[in-house]
Amino acid sequence: MRGRWVSGKVIVALCITSFLAGSLFSSQTRPNPSDYVHHLIPRKLEKLDATHDKRKLVEQVPGDIMGEVIRTHEAIQSIERSISTMEAEVAELRTVKMVNYGAAEGKRASNESLVGKKAFVVIGINTGFGSRKRRDSLRETWMLKGEQLRKVEKEKGVVIRFVIGKSRGGVVLDRQIDAEDAQHRDFLRLGHFEAYNQLSTKTRLFFSTAVAIWDADFYVKVDDDIHVNLGALVSMLAKHRSKPRVYIGCMKSGPVLSRKGVKYHEPEYWKFGEEGNEYFRHATGQIYAISKDLAAYISINSAILHRYANEDVSLGAWLIGLEVQHVDDNSMCCGTFSDCEFKSRVGDFCVASFDWNCSGVCKSVERMTKVHSACGEGDDAIWNLHL
Repeated sequence: MRGRWVSGKVIVALCITSFLAGSLFSSQTRPNPSDYVHHLIPRKLEKLDATHDKRKLVEQVPGDIMGEVIRTHEAIQSIERSISTMEAEVAELRTVKMVNYGAAEGKRASNESLVGKKAFVVIGINTGFGSRKRRDSLRETWMLKGEQLRKVEKEKGVVIRFVIGKSRGGVVLDRQIDAEDAQHRDFLRLGHFEAYNQLSTKTRLFFSTAVAIWDADFYVKVDDDIHVNLGALVSMLAKHRSKPRVYIGCMKSGPVLSRKGVKYHEPEYWKFGEEGNEYFRHATGQIYAISKDLAAYISINSAILHRYANEDVSLGAWLIGLEVQHVDDNSMCCGTFSDCEFKSRVGDFCVASFDWNCSGVCKSVERMTKVHSACGEGDDAIWNLHL
């Protein structure tokens, strides 16, 4: 079949039509010149910013090296303070966990599952890992033991516990306390690590923990080298039972020691005014008592209570800004023999006795029995009390 002939006019018309269609298509797909501009400008700006940043970094290189050293030192001090605060908070959380575990599991473990049990007074005896002989000297004298300890708690509401934290020296010392506690059942275990510079933390944890376990009218802290007459102590506390916010002890003052290396050195001495100034009045650390609401206050606010080097100063600082009645009772700081023995002869028994020069009974392990014999109120005194 032969093809048909196409005229030249038709061919020309088709060419023009194809050209116009191609032009229309290309105009719709060709990039707008402004798009190139907007695409290129950010890249140039990025390069300019990078150059500016490099110049800025160079300009910010510190010229004052001492200034940088000072700022670094301040940052390190801030970190150290934060670490100290965190350690205290961890110790408190560990203690709370120990208390809650004992209650939840129904186990006595170290801290009895007696949460909220009513008592008249909780007496916490501060002790350490190397003080087994001191503890035994108290068990053999004024502190009750065994069934007598549980009986006085049940019948008189008098709770007595040795207070101790954890050992940094591994589990051996902790296990020794476990064994001793299994034998006597007279420990209150805290979550902090035992150290002399942790006594303020220990005091705070004791009150917080004791409040969580026992609902008592009073909480007493005493050292493990102090002689105590339980009957006299309970009788004295009973006189203040109706008073809110009571802080009882031998109130003292004394110089704020700024010189490093001396006993009772206070690193924050500058907070107490000029050198040579004295502390505010506070109960001496050998023994003191606080009422329920003050112990609860310490428990609630424990995270923000500042700790000074000396625990008795710390407690005084926590309470000095509150509406608290300070009771200065000299029967809580009798001297051994000359003072307490004379008073015992006339029936005016001291609450607590120790030697000021030793901050406790001198050579307490050897002498506690003699002190108890000379100054003690008699074994029946606590049982004859009617609260």
